[in-house]
Amino acid sequence: MAPPLLALRDIRIAFADQVLIDGAGFAIGPGDRLCLVGRNGAGKSTLLKVAAGLVEPDAGERFLQPGTRVAYLAQMPDFGGAVTVLDYATAGGAEPHEAEAVLHELGLDPSKPTATLSGGEGRKAALARVLADEPDILLLDEPTNHLDLPSIEWLEERLSQFRGAYILISHDRAFLKRLATNCLWVDRGTIRRLDKGFAQFEEWSEQILAEEEVVAHKLDRLILQETQWSREGISARRKRNQGRLRRLYSLRQERAQSIARAGKAALAVETGQSSGTLVIEADHISKSFGDRVIVRDFSTRIVRGDKIGVIGPNGAGKTTLLKMLMGTLPPDSGKIRLGTNLTPIIVDQSRGSLDPEATLWQTLCEGGGDQVMVRGQPRHVVSYLKDFLFRESQARQPVKALSGGEQCRLLLARALARPSNLLVLDEPTNDLDMETLDLLQEMLTDYEGTVLLVSHDRDFLDRVVASVIVVDGTGEVEEYPGGYSDWLNRQREQASAKQTAKSANSAESAPAAPRVATKLSYKENRLLEELGSKMPKLQAEIAKLEAELADPDLYSRDPKAFASKTTRHDALRAELAQAEETWLELELKREALSGG
Repeated sequence: MAPPLLALRDIRIAFADQVLIDGAGFAIGPGDRLCLVGRNGAGKSTLLKVAAGLVEPDAGERFLQPGTRVAYLAQMPDFGGAVTVLDYATAGGAEPHEAEAVLHELGLDPSKPTATLSGGEGRKAALARVLADEPDILLLDEPTNHLDLPSIEWLEERLSQFRGAYILISHDRAFLKRLATNCLWVDRGTIRRLDKGFAQFEEWSEQILAEEEVVAHKLDRLILQETQWSREGISARRKRNQGRLRRLYSLRQERAQSIARAGKAALAVETGQSSGTLVIEADHISKSFGDRVIVRDFSTRIVRGDKIGVIGPNGAGKTTLLKMLMGTLPPDSGKIRLGTNLTPIIVDQSRGSLDPEATLWQTLCEGGGDQVMVRGQPRHVVSYLKDFLFRESQARQPVKALSGGEQCRLLLARALARPSNLLVLDEPTNDLDMETLDLLQEMLTDYEGTVLLVSHDRDFLDRVVASVIVVDGTGEVEEYPGGYSDWLNRQREQASAKQTAKSANSAESAPAAPRVATKLSYKENRLLEELGSKMPKLQAEIAKLEAELADPDLYSRDPKAFASKTTRHDALRAELAQAEETWLELELKREALSGG
């Protein structure tokens, strides 16, 4: 086994009276592809800085193989005295021609002044700096933040071909699933390693917490309470999410029918619905700035309860489109009609609106007292903070003590408490950990109003929205039913069809029309039937185990039986969740093929 290139051993990190990391460590060897995951505030960024040699731990040691070159990407790049993008990109040691080549791939002008860079451009400059020199180890803290989807996909491809090793901190599940082959979990001051890809992480971490809960019954009630609190963000949602998944697919089907029904010419036909149903109607709107066309002849009809994503490259015009849809920017041509009694809230993740010296309590209870009005209902501020995964001890801490992700979580807590029936979220997922993303997903799914969501997080879009509006930067704006993956698959199918047609034309042949499937295959039908009979059996066995585990004397009477039944119960729930998801996908496919 090759010696590690970099290793942290027995690391201890404390801030004031809070121990963040205690006796933890990890190693990274040649070719390792690691992700560092954990809650906001768990210490991930601090650990990465220790690994980069930028922060000294309170105890422990850092080992770096002599001659090993390490490049570190911070969440917020510091351009220091660099005047131009190229100055900054070469400050890490890369040759100018190498840095220019990466900047060219990213579409960033090397001569552009750093003072004029947007968030996405600054991230591209920082990536060029760490990638151009081809280090042995890359330490990347939230590398996809502020990047648009084409840039994220470019980075995925670049890292997949990278010859060195890397550690990634990211909230982007799709990004981690493609790139991480091993996982480091920062949890309650310790680090656990999973030598499998990120796709297996959530099931593995849930199993660990389930095992801890069993032990906690015997050893310590306090540990039990802490474990249950930790699990609130993971396994407790799995069963509820099955219902949400069905509802999302139903919404996508409804949205597909709405898009097909309305078209560009029929929008005005259905304006007579009851008051309050219509939220936004855009009828053939267009917008240009000078010679540049932002939106050309776009129409849509958004009704109460729609969840719609807006995607496209940075600078394509997503914000311009949103302003037109919200009625704050008039179109050059066409009409915008807004529904009645709209109460919108816009969340743009600008942390500048937070007072760093104020406590979390004061931030939510701006008028004093201990109650916060949550959509018209009083809630104790500590109880509401717990909804957003804050500990009670954090309520009196200043905002400046929070990590970047925790500040984003606080912004969401403040915004979502206000009464609204229209949420406009501009990149709400930046810096959020995965459990908070799950929490936000739940809130948006259960939200009875309408949601317009600008995001570059593909997995999050797939989980939340019923359709996506794609702004391509050339003026073309189109709406597609489904999430990001549905749109991407459609693009691939269209590209494949064009290539097939091109090949046929070049051969001057006229082949028969391709056979289009109109029903499920024999294998898929068989699987659908098997799942239909299997799921009730799983549900029955789960219910039986839950009844047995509800016996308060079971653990003291037969601890082995209790542990065995708990393990079996968790395994059956996981099996049922997978069966339900597969069944639902097949059933929806069957309906789509049959035209139902």
